Amino acid sequence: MKQNSITNTVHEVFPYLRVRDAARAIDYYRDVFGAELRLRLDEKGTGRIGHAELVIGPAVVMVSDEYPECGILGPQSLGGTSTSVHLHVDDADALLARAVDAGGTLLRPASDAFYGERSGTVRDPFGHEWLIGHSIEEVSAQEMQRRYDALMDAATTD
Repeated sequence: MKQNSITNTVHEVFPYLRVRDAARAIDYYRDVFGAELRLRLDEKGTGRIGHAELVIGPAVVMVSDEYPECGILGPQSLGGTSTSVHLHVDDADALLARAVDAGGTLLRPASDAFYGERSGTVRDPFGHEWLIGHSIEEVSAQEMQRRYDALMDAATTD
């Protein structure tokens, strides 16, 4: 892979989720994913959460309420999302079930995938999609490409 010439080092990457009801979202992420609240800034007088930081496993996910007056909208206001947060866990089936039991919508049930993972997708009650998976086998990059090519070839011949 070619190294780029960026001289400013990126030290961390944080997903930032904008939601219609950040307090409820924080509760959901705590109950389903075991998130721990690291920081929360509440807007005085409105009840809106301007910024929160949740620790989920080794990662930090940032969350805020919508601020339509600033163009900050969540998936419910936008009519969907174009991204997914991938959680690599011990038992995808169990976490998907817990997410659905807590109010999420199962978009894709867990299944074994060509890239060596069993995974499925759930939409949380706030419109964000979570790809939840666990490893089932180690697959080399070359083998993964071979399997991907076969999958795409089969899809175009159907």
